[in-house]
Amino acid sequence: MVKLASSREIRMYGPRLGRNRAEYINAGLYVFATVVLLGGFVAQLSKEPKSGLVLLLMGLGLIVVVNVHDLVAHLAGIDFRFQLMGFDTQLALVEFAVPLVQTAGSVLFFLGILFLFIQEEKGYGYFKLEKHALNTLIAGPALWVLGSIHNACQIYERADGHVQILQESVHIPFLMGSLLFLVGAVLNCREQAGRSHHGLELLGGTWVWLCIFGSILFFVGGLTNVVKVFEMQQNSMRLEKLRGGAQERLVREREGQVPLILEEQGRRRKQAEEAKSAVAAAPTPYKDVLVGPS
Repeated sequence: MVKLASSREIRMYGPRLGRNRAEYINAGLYVFATVVLLGGFVAQLSKEPKSGLVLLLMGLGLIVVVNVHDLVAHLAGIDFRFQLMGFDTQLALVEFAVPLVQTAGSVLFFLGILFLFIQEEKGYGYFKLEKHALNTLIAGPALWVLGSIHNACQIYERADGHVQILQESVHIPFLMGSLLFLVGAVLNCREQAGRSHHGLELLGGTWVWLCIFGSILFFVGGLTNVVKVFEMQQNSMRLEKLRGGAQERLVREREGQVPLILEEQGRRRKQAEEAKSAVAAAPTPYKDVLVGPS
C-alpha cells in the first residue's frame, strides 16, 4: 500500500468533503483487508484450510482496490496529464510507480492463491498450476518489497518531526511485512522442492506463520495510516511538500501563467524564428567585379 492522496499539499480531485471521506474509506478498507488476510492465514492452521483460501482471495482483492484508488487519486491531482511527470521525478517514481507496483504484486499473489484453490477443487489434471502458484507467491511479495522500498525514498522540502514520524510509522511496518511474506514464500518453495505434495500441502507451516506475522505488521501499518489521516484531516496537519513542480505547473497553466522556464524557451524560439525570417527576406549580397584595361 502506498501513502494516501493527502501526501501532497494540494489535491484537486473532487470537493474537499468528498475527498476527505474517500481517504477515510480507503484507510479503513485497508485495515479491514488486513484483518481478512490475517484470518485467511490463521485458517490454514485449522481443520478447514480451504475456507482460508477464500478469505485470502477476498483480502487480496480489497488490497488491489485500495492501491488502485491511490493510483487514480495521484493521477487526478494532475488531471491525468502524464506529460507533467517529466517535470516531477517523485510523482513519476513514487506516486505513480509505487501504487502500480503494489497493485501488480497483489494481483500476482491473488493469482497464486487462486491457482492453489483451483487445483484443490479440481484435483488431478491441474497439477501444472502448482509450479505457477509457487512462483507467483514469490513474485507478488517481491514487488511489495520493491514498492515499499521505493515508497520510502522520498525527499521533502522541509522536515517536521511529528509528521515525518507518522509517515515512517506507516512505511516501516509495510516494508517489514513485505519482507516476511517474501522470505516465507522463498523458504516454502525450497521446502517443497523434490516433494510430491499437491494442493494445500504445498503451503508449509513456515510460510503460514511468517505470513501471519506479516499480516499483523500490515494491520499495524494500516492502523497507523488511519491515525495519520485522522490527524491530518481533523487537526489541519499536512505532510511536508514533496519536491517537484507538476501540480504547481498545472496551477500556473490553469491561471494562464506560463512557467518562467517555458516562457524563456518560448521567447528564445520566437527570436530565432524572427532572425531566420529576416535573413530570408534580405536581398542576396553580391560583389561587383571590375575588369581593368588590358
